Parts: sequence; structure tokens; C-alpha cells
Amino acid sequence: MSKNVLQGIVTSDKSAKTRRVEIPRLVRDAKYGKYLRRRTVCHVHDENNESSLGDTVEIVESRPRSRLKRWDLVRVVTKGEVIDLAALRAAQKEREESDISGATDES
Repeated sequence: MSKNVLQGIVTSDKSAKTRRVEIPRLVRDAKYGKYLRRRTVCHVHDENNESSLGDTVEIVESRPRSRLKRWDLVRVVTKGEVIDLAALRAAQKEREESDISGATDES
């Protein structure tokens, strides 16, 4: 019997050797026929802490490792680009302040 292999996006990497992976899917409503967005949440064992927040990963079924973990990380398909908004705002504020101080020094 082959094991399920799925792809999903890492939504949490706060725990050591554990990742929370969401797998999006579309489900058709039985009555109205409208397609609804649903997600499956899997807790994945990441032995070497290879993946991080926002990465697309490939996971495979495994034996139960804990109450929630039943998946193993196979590989990181693509690295995610997580943007640190606080750092961007601080850099922008610093640039604006330097522009203002440069304009007052010239006059």
C-alpha cells in the first residue's frame, strides 16, 4: 500500500522539528454546486528544521509520532518569501528622516 504524498504551505515553524502545513482544496457544495475553499491542516515532522514559514513543501504519510504529527517532510519545493513589515517600515521612516534632514541642511 503506497503512502499519500501531498504538497502544502508551511504556516507555522515555531516548534522545534514540527511544522504546521496547510493544504488548500476546493469542495463542491452538494445543494448549490458552488465551489468552496477548504483547507486541511497537517502537523509535519521536520528532522533537520529545513523548512520555514511560507515554504511550499512535499509531505508523506508516516507512523504517528505524537498526538498530532502523522506526516514527514520529504523536501522543500520552493522557498517562501516572508516579508518583515516592521523592518520595511523602519527603513522607510529612516529614509524619510534623512531626506528631511538633508533638505534642512541645504537651506
